[in-house]
Amino acid sequence: MTQDDETRRPESTPGSRARRVPTSRAERRRRRLGGGPGRRTAGGRRKAPQPGKTVFRVIVASLLSLGLATGLGVVMVYNNWNGNIDRQDLAAQLKNRPKKEKVAGPRQPMNILVMGSDSRDCKGCGVDGESTNGLSDTTILFHLSANRKFAYGISIPRDTAVMRPTCYKADGSEIPASGSYEKWNAAFSYGGPACTMQQFEQVTGIPLDNYVVVNFGQFKDMVNALDGVEVCIPEDIEDDVRNIYLKAGTREIKGDEALTYVRARYRIGDGTDPNRTRRQQAFIGSMINKALTKGMLARPDRLIGFMNAATTGLQTNFENIAQMADLAVTAQGIGAENIKFITTPWVYSDKVSSGIEWTPEVAKLWRLVLEDKRLTPEFLKDALSAGDEPDGSPTAPVGGTQSPSDTASSDSESPSGSTSGSPSGTPSGTPSNGTQTPPPAEGLSASGREAAGLCT
Repeated sequence: MTQDDETRRPESTPGSRARRVPTSRAERRRRRLGGGPGRRTAGGRRKAPQPGKTVFRVIVASLLSLGLATGLGVVMVYNNWNGNIDRQDLAAQLKNRPKKEKVAGPRQPMNILVMGSDSRDCKGCGVDGESTNGLSDTTILFHLSANRKFAYGISIPRDTAVMRPTCYKADGSEIPASGSYEKWNAAFSYGGPACTMQQFEQVTGIPLDNYVVVNFGQFKDMVNALDGVEVCIPEDIEDDVRNIYLKAGTREIKGDEALTYVRARYRIGDGTDPNRTRRQQAFIGSMINKALTKGMLARPDRLIGFMNAATTGLQTNFENIAQMADLAVTAQGIGAENIKFITTPWVYSDKVSSGIEWTPEVAKLWRLVLEDKRLTPEFLKDALSAGDEPDGSPTAPVGGTQSPSDTASSDSESPSGSTSGSPSGTPSGTPSNGTQTPPPAEGLSASGREAAGLCT
């Protein structure tokens, strides 16, 4: 017999009376205190129970508890990310720095130099059996506009011939300038990121705001945190010398396979460093696209994993994670299609072995950066977008219309029809009779994708 059966015993027995046994803790407490279901007021009347207020208090208490727990978690994660960063301010090692030009905009444009170290000293970095004394395998200038409406990355191939300027060590001593042309990435081996930054500022005239150095291990961990990045490999890659083996097809790759893919140079494409750079740009674009569009922001586990990977051992002069986050918040309105990647214009050169050199058009490119203007059609025709397909082709046909990234606006942006390269003095795409012709299509051509080792 249950307790409820006892409390509902029939009253048919003469003189008997059913006794209700208090079963809840609150009710038993009220019995001990002499109260009933309600509470007596000073005048002796019972005050009606107010379950709504009780529920409200429970909800508020629960939310406060959850908020405190969540806040504590955020602080712990934030402190962990800050602890991951290797912050090094290299300003004292940069001399004769160029000055920023004044531009119209609610904020200042940002120029961030991203360098990829090819050192094999980090855990899991020796994937190809090679060893170096620490060269900058990748150098990308990332320009963020003052109005936070567009951004672009400019890759400098590591085999670019350059006259390395005088660099400076942390103790102030000099690293003598080169007496002849050297490859771009040699500066990193002589004086680390400070020397590469000094070299960049002196040969381009562009002042840098921040820098970031990423190693192979960080790169792999970031790809793994995204659960892989989609690529399109046109044909099998079999490099017995460097132990690089990749099967053809469109699929997501991660770990060592992702690292060997972006580093592969031989047996894929035309084997040149600039076209490997283009393949790296396509991969980075796919990473950004997946992070923005595949729900990573709705998956705290993936987001935290990605940030852990991105910050562990990250060398930079950003003050902390909060400063990076503030910058990211100001740029959150930039869509993937408005993040462009291009390579400095180049031709083959014998100034260094297997080298290249910049063409005169590079001066126009640096001027666009200094004046905080969008890329013009002459550079967009070879641009990749973070919103492109894994093979480097646009996600949608551009036809005869300009995308928002190409159109001019009144906020100090460059007109899409620059007079550069137009012998008649009329804007590109505008014949002398005044009629408009479609602008050149963005992205790489089929031949360009083939040379870069991307699917066509």
